[in-house]
Amino acid sequence: MKKITLLFMSLLCALVVAAQIRGNEIRVIVSPDHTDWNYRPNEKCTFTVRVMKAQNLLPDVTVDYELGPEMYPTETKKGLVLKDGVLKVQGTMETPGFLRCKVTAHIGSHKYEGLATAAYAPQQLQPITQLPDDFLDYWANTLFDARKSPLNPVMTLLPEHCTETDNVYQVSFRTKAWGGRFYGILSVPKKEGKYPALLRVPGAGVRPYGGDTPGKVITLEVGIHGIPVTMEQSVYDALAAGALNNYWTFGRDNRDNIYYNRVVVGVLRAVDFICSLPQYNGNTLGVTGSSQGGALSVMTAALDPRVTFFAAVHPALCDHEAYTKKRACGWPHYFYYYGAPSE
Repeated sequence: MKKITLLFMSLLCALVVAAQIRGNEIRVIVSPDHTDWNYRPNEKCTFTVRVMKAQNLLPDVTVDYELGPEMYPTETKKGLVLKDGVLKVQGTMETPGFLRCKVTAHIGSHKYEGLATAAYAPQQLQPITQLPDDFLDYWANTLFDARKSPLNPVMTLLPEHCTETDNVYQVSFRTKAWGGRFYGILSVPKKEGKYPALLRVPGAGVRPYGGDTPGKVITLEVGIHGIPVTMEQSVYDALAAGALNNYWTFGRDNRDNIYYNRVVVGVLRAVDFICSLPQYNGNTLGVTGSSQGGALSVMTAALDPRVTFFAAVHPALCDHEAYTKKRACGWPHYFYYYGAPSE
């Protein structure tokens, strides 16, 4: 009983300390003066900067700020002292785009950051990147060649993941002749019938996957690295820090060799795999993902007419050539961080 009491008191003290830390949290809040964060070209935007501690303004804070188009600030100020804890910064944009105010507060030996990004006529933004003349032919031929290789799927039941409504499998299938295999977690409703399907494609990184068990939908959650998705987390951590570190840069100067060539083919073969399942209803197939997965969702829906809907959450890998016009491009910002590719 004494040990239990000591354990309880230790947990209580830990909770009190955690609450105190949260209560004293320092935040840098940057707010535009339009509640919808939208502006017309040439309209002034006023950002209000507040530095808060324990939800009260913190006076006499020293801050730095950057202001200008996202990723390309045109105004930089350092060492401003906020006597009353508030700063107002004003800017505008003449053309469609995003105006960002990024603030760093220096408090003791620590730095705290906050930012806000105002949208200027975002619906009028046009891509800088032009579709290559052979784009559609290239992908049609690439996928045609890949589909010469049979999927040769392998499905392994995972009893510990199965539910009352779904059977859950780790699956793998071939992508193309020299592309290895894709792995994923497949959930199939146990009740006999034909079902719609959802393909889930991942954000950047290296990790295991658990799948979904909604009971009324076939779901396939895939990894992109050609490795099983049910290993210990430590395996993925080692790969992320080692062999797969910065994988998005691998082969980036060549459209046949870039890492994402095999990945795009793989997610299209994932559609092939779903369509081969006898439980699939043959007419309702979606794809979704965020960031890297958002981009893969767009690509999959664009390249395969069997996809009937998609949801791309803040997609990455978009409009890389915007860099040439000093406009923000999508992650991983190939030209911005790594320089223009060789001709």
